[in-house]
Amino acid sequence: MGGSLAFAPLKDARFVWFFVGRFISTAGSVMAPIALAFAVLEMTSSVTALGQVLAARSIPLVVLLLVGGVVADRFSRSTVLMLSHVASAATQGLVAYLVITGQARLESVIVLEALNGAMTAFTMPAIQGMVPQIVDRAVMQQANALLAFSRSVLAVIGPALAGLLVVTVGAGWALAFDALTWALAAFCMVFVRVSAATDRERSTMWKELRSGWAEFISFTWLWVIVLACGVLNAVHAGAWATLGPMVAKSDPGIGEQGWGMLVSAEAVGLLVCTLIMLRARIVRPLLVGMVGMAALALPLFALAMHPSLVVVMVCCLVAGAGVQVFMITWQTAIHENVPERYLSRVTAYDSLGSFVALPLGQLAVGPAAEIAGPEPTLIGSGVFFLAVVAAALGVPAVRTMRRSTPVGADSPKAPVVEPATIEPQQAEPRTGGTAVASAPGAEPEHWTTNSERRREAP
Repeated sequence: MGGSLAFAPLKDARFVWFFVGRFISTAGSVMAPIALAFAVLEMTSSVTALGQVLAARSIPLVVLLLVGGVVADRFSRSTVLMLSHVASAATQGLVAYLVITGQARLESVIVLEALNGAMTAFTMPAIQGMVPQIVDRAVMQQANALLAFSRSVLAVIGPALAGLLVVTVGAGWALAFDALTWALAAFCMVFVRVSAATDRERSTMWKELRSGWAEFISFTWLWVIVLACGVLNAVHAGAWATLGPMVAKSDPGIGEQGWGMLVSAEAVGLLVCTLIMLRARIVRPLLVGMVGMAALALPLFALAMHPSLVVVMVCCLVAGAGVQVFMITWQTAIHENVPERYLSRVTAYDSLGSFVALPLGQLAVGPAAEIAGPEPTLIGSGVFFLAVVAAALGVPAVRTMRRSTPVGADSPKAPVVEPATIEPQQAEPRTGGTAVASAPGAEPEHWTTNSERRREAP
């Protein structure tokens, strides 16, 4: 595939504005988790308290995801994103203000992060449904790869910068930057202007949720991977994102700044695989992707054994490489197989299944570490993680899924009509793997979309 195809999505002005908006918001978002984690640890010195804050954000996200999916399928997704981004800027800005001024209390941070999580429940389905509305099917993988590339570049820089800010000017300023980026991203969405769905009659929310569920379970590979990722995300969120910062902080060879470097090392792996995916030909994407997912266990083992910072960084780099291609091929599979009118609801079920156990992992890791110790908890989490990956690969629909339809010339996009409006009170917002790449000149292939393949039984 030539370079012109790799950058073909950038010929569409709406995709450019969407790309810029995602780039800006991601610039703040990659810094926020590290800043928030160390702000809470500085305030409480408790992994359990940090788990409570993270769970407070996750629970509203999970509860409202399906509502967010219906809203994003019913109204203009660009309008939903504008309003949710503004609300996210407000909530994160308040957290930043409280941290900077020294007025932050655990209770207030929990409430504000819960509100921020509620906004994310509307943002995520809307974002997932945007790309097919503004990009030709023939360059869908390239559009997802470009978006992933921008995330990866920022993920390399952001965490290390966040760690540096934490030890110099404080975590509050990194959170303030995140709030600013949400506001700027909302401005970019003004110029995207996609329509609401117009090819179906409006029905009750319950009927729309049922039809979305029927579409979701018709894809065996979809619900199997979502089920597996629900468990994997809970393990990773508890062991790595919650317990990890505390272990790093207590290790003089790592510390707060070293933790930022570890997250950045993972992002380097993401970036390298994104560059490959701009030209790659994936034959069995879910098989290769889930094998890549297993690499996420490496940093858990490494951190538990307290080797040098460099060794843990290498493990994080490999884990990042393992996560990125699955992210791109997974999104492309959904975008090319799920009808546009169901897309936000299906991705809402995807996100719900992926995140439903997240609070459990975040809340359970603190008591588990107190009973068994931090290092045994990390090792046990890594072993369990590998077992779940193996179970997912045992399902034929996952292991044998192939891409077989060659890329055609041009494919139609969703029809463009005037966007619907959305009332203010209705507004407001994963996992990955590795891939096998062919020679640079190889043509990519589309996912098979016939009903027999998409409803393949395990």
